[in-house]
Amino acid sequence: MTKSDLPFDRSAARSDMLGAEPQEGGTNFAIFSEHASAVELCLFDDSGAPTQSGMLPEMEGGIWFGFLPDVGPGQRYGYRVHGPYEPDRGHRFNPAKLLIDPYARRLDRELIWNDAVFGYDVATGDDLTFDDRDSAPFVPKGVVSDPVFDWNGDLAIRRRWSETVIYEAHLRGLTMQHPAVPEEQRGTFAALAHPAVLDHLNRIGVTAVELLPVQSFLRDQHLVDKGLTNYWGYNTINFFSPQASYLAGGHVEEIKRTVKALHKAGIEVILDVVYNHTAEGSEKGPTLSFRGIDNLTYYLTDPDHPRHCYDVTGTGNTLNVAHPAVLRMVLDSLRYWVEVMHIDGFRFDLASTLGREPTGFEREGAFFAAMKQDPVLSSVKLIAEPWDVGDGGYQVGGFPWPFREWNDKFRDDVRGFWRRDPEMTGRFSERLLGSPVQFGHSLRPATSSVNFIAAHDGFTLRDTVSYNHKHNEANGEDGRDGHDHNVSDNMGAEGATDDAVINDARNARVKAMLAALFLSRGVPMLLAGDEMGNTQDGNNNVYAQDNDTSWLDWDAADTDLIDWVARLTALRRSFPDLSSRTFEGISGAQGDRLDAVHWWHPEGRHMEDSDWPTTLCFGLILDGDDHNLLMLFNAGDATTITLPEGNWRLRLASRDLAPEARPLEMPPQSVAVFDNG
Repeated sequence: MTKSDLPFDRSAARSDMLGAEPQEGGTNFAIFSEHASAVELCLFDDSGAPTQSGMLPEMEGGIWFGFLPDVGPGQRYGYRVHGPYEPDRGHRFNPAKLLIDPYARRLDRELIWNDAVFGYDVATGDDLTFDDRDSAPFVPKGVVSDPVFDWNGDLAIRRRWSETVIYEAHLRGLTMQHPAVPEEQRGTFAALAHPAVLDHLNRIGVTAVELLPVQSFLRDQHLVDKGLTNYWGYNTINFFSPQASYLAGGHVEEIKRTVKALHKAGIEVILDVVYNHTAEGSEKGPTLSFRGIDNLTYYLTDPDHPRHCYDVTGTGNTLNVAHPAVLRMVLDSLRYWVEVMHIDGFRFDLASTLGREPTGFEREGAFFAAMKQDPVLSSVKLIAEPWDVGDGGYQVGGFPWPFREWNDKFRDDVRGFWRRDPEMTGRFSERLLGSPVQFGHSLRPATSSVNFIAAHDGFTLRDTVSYNHKHNEANGEDGRDGHDHNVSDNMGAEGATDDAVINDARNARVKAMLAALFLSRGVPMLLAGDEMGNTQDGNNNVYAQDNDTSWLDWDAADTDLIDWVARLTALRRSFPDLSSRTFEGISGAQGDRLDAVHWWHPEGRHMEDSDWPTTLCFGLILDGDDHNLLMLFNAGDATTITLPEGNWRLRLASRDLAPEARPLEMPPQSVAVFDNG
């Protein structure tokens, strides 16, 4: 080993704890690099100026480590990793580049873009060249962090899936315009814990907040150059540390206080995490962490041409989770967020990538097997975005228990049914029952489907009924970005209008779609702002819009719609049959008459197979132990319905109707729920 200028204590050094772990008398530093020849630890003062550096004195199993006495929390640090610079063989070691510790618990600031952060001469565009400029002035430094925190008895809620209502929110966008939140806190974890925010979440029946990425991410250089930013954060550079700008006070403890406050309010916290790729991009991206630590270990490379990254994510690189050290890093970071930060679950971005083995997607692959047997992670909420952009990447219904999955078929079929698309009624009926064709197999429960009408990616619910086409000009990509498959309908005018008839029709359809969401089996997920009529002015890809376009406008909130969502979630809590965990008695066939599920025709009879392609109005009867529920869905014009025999009592209606009238006059584009208990 190379002699170190730092006073390492070899006798106290440990290889079994990766990262910078403060211990009694000092801090243990350890990092994995299978192909390095030496690893240099660099220390910095609070201003970011270098102070000391030295080679880690020990290595075993590819882990380089050393114990540094008299170093504790608050110390800034980074690494320079020595080894071959042979891009054609996949090696990109460059000790001129300061590297972020993959296990850093906190980063002191965001990256400053400069040509020096590239391992090659970026001016030439040739990644075979070698750049020897020092990148330290521009790269965030890791900060040794103290894990001690007084949780005062805080415990994970572990709410059952059948009782869960998810609220997908952007941490910053949720509170940037909230009038009750102090300006200095807006857009941070502290704002999420504000009593006014918690009161709103409780009012609408939310049981879990799913936050778009909060792990440290980069603001892409091409966006910064255009005066834009990476707003969503799907560009992670470190899986342990939080985004620095999301901490009002600059300390990780702020997250813990926020999680503690949400738990006290009965709300779980789920993080959207991005373990499929990193912010370093393709082989022509910057050298900030993994690429310079060990490119061949941390990334998939082209087997025939290891100079090039193998990309199934559309972002330039793919994390090599099949490698034991990389898989360990992923699992360690997940456990860190659960055990140290008390996070309740995770939604995995482009999760099909995590299941990719040499033969393709494998539901019994190394990552899923590791998660299923892990005593910590197998007991928290796990949600997959079940697709990526590679061959065979669309895997809705293909993930193993205990994973739940985003169900985009629910989104498209619910939108299509209420838009009156032809022959959608049968498909819509399957979504009401939890999509048994997709999820009713392999011993999976009906709660495997995470149902949603809108998510961060695409139109908001209000824009779904207000725009026929995306309006993404502000993104600077000439409208090429964002989905073209929106299943939307402006209902007579493109965008905002003063036409009362159009606005009434839009409101009716929004209420009907929300009702379908909360009356369906599966786990409902509501996009933040959809409960108040939030619009993004037709932009269906606000990934680069950190401004009024993407921030929730609380002053313009539709209070009637908020009340409607509150009534829906209350009804769902009152009738457990709506959130049954089983597919018992459901075959998935549209016309079957089953013991627990009956389909009702407006003529006063059970639906027949020939009815499904043409009807826009039908009923669903759920038989319970002591009562029955009758749900009526009318996507068409006003319809007369003969109800089943019995004493049916109206529990909820999306539009005014005369509940005692027989036959019932069902308004157009409406939902009504009756029970006879």
